Amino acid sequence: MSQVEFENVKLVAKANVYHGGRVISYAFYLPDGSRKTAGVIFPGEYEFGTGDREIMEVTAGALTALLPDKGEWETFAAGASFEVEAHSSFKCKSNDVSEYVCSYVKP
Repeated sequence: MSQVEFENVKLVAKANVYHGGRVISYAFYLPDGSRKTAGVIFPGEYEFGTGDREIMEVTAGALTALLPDKGEWETFAAGASFEVEAHSSFKCKSNDVSEYVCSYVKP
């Protein structure tokens, strides 16, 4: 997948570190005030909770996700995305190092 770029952003230089350093992301804000994170997921299986609705765009590698109210895991390769409703949780796993951009959608 080609490189994803954002212009005129405010980057928060403190890393968000989850699952013992196996998932790392950085938050940034677009000029309109919307928040995103860009991160890396190392091989493993993880569970995450959401506050806002999230749109996860896989930018490198692939993520396999078990989304709320879904009975089966689904794989999302680079270039694909999936949504997770607010105030829910989802599981994801990766067999290789994967990268993503997450958009947080306010009601």
